[in-house]
Amino acid sequence: MRTAGLTMNDVWAHRVLRERGVETYRLEGVVAELGVMVESLYLKHRGEEENYRPYLHMRGELRSVTPAEALPFGISQVTYSPGQGEKVDAFYEFDDEQLVVLAGKGYFTTGFTVPEQVTGIEWELPATADVLVLAPSEVQTEGDVPVVFTQVHGIGGLEIDLESSGYDLAGYFADQSKNGVPRAEAVVDARGLKSRSDAINPLFTEDELGLDTEVKQVVGAPVPEAAPVADGMNARLRQIEAEIAVEREQYETERASTEGTTENLYRKRVATPLHRAEEQEVPSASSVPTREAQRDLNLDPDLEEEAEEETRRREVKPVPSLDERKLQVAQRAADLDFGVDDEQTLGS
Repeated sequence: MRTAGLTMNDVWAHRVLRERGVETYRLEGVVAELGVMVESLYLKHRGEEENYRPYLHMRGELRSVTPAEALPFGISQVTYSPGQGEKVDAFYEFDDEQLVVLAGKGYFTTGFTVPEQVTGIEWELPATADVLVLAPSEVQTEGDVPVVFTQVHGIGGLEIDLESSGYDLAGYFADQSKNGVPRAEAVVDARGLKSRSDAINPLFTEDELGLDTEVKQVVGAPVPEAAPVADGMNARLRQIEAEIAVEREQYETERASTEGTTENLYRKRVATPLHRAEEQEVPSASSVPTREAQRDLNLDPDLEEEAEEETRRREVKPVPSLDERKLQVAQRAADLDFGVDDEQTLGS
């Protein structure tokens, strides 16, 4: 009897195992044949330690499980609908005789490919599986059949070969020994063809290149004058500098006129007395005798003596220098008891 099956990872399988009083049959390590719909087949190679031995990687979907002996209730096969079966990965190993056959069919040539007729068909592969059978109810009703759960061992990495599967896949490969080109020669030919093509079919002809004429023209041609970009850039920089200077002057003026700022205090307490001292150092126009006054002084001997005495007194008393004036201003500012605390108080 054939019946539809479920996989062991189905939720109903765990529920059946937990239920008590339910008649179940559990079989482990059942020898069976798998019906696998082959979807793809790849020719691959082992690692260097195995001398790059070729093998086939097959991928497909499980469609049926056929046990070697009938299961309880006369079940001879468990089937799965398309899309319901588990994914299968199998690896087919060639023996030494099969490798000789592959080499004779042009395995080392470029035209050697995997045959397409072995895909899209159902293969029968050997395997072992665990089976859980749920007996039908004691009350016989129409359509009541046993439920079967299966779990295939190593379904993601089945190891098969000619002896275990009975398939001689080496015979399905087409003979490419006469049509194909050896891989090493193909690489050399491709490189040689590329070099010869470059030599025979250059990208530009000599007339198109005109190397000699262009070289002479380039050597004899005058050097073009550079565009006046630098002048425009310098003018722009000067304009920006002028704008920055104007902004800086406005900012300093505003700070000096704002009460409580450092600049304002400096202008009132330091700069203004300093300017006054400098102005006193410069003689005014009234203190310089004019020619008429000098002439009048020469007429009066007493006035002339007083003027000479005043002149000697000024000459004897040295005029203080600018540094001395600054020192005097600083002492005067100290006398006014001007400090950091006062500045902060004024600023607030």
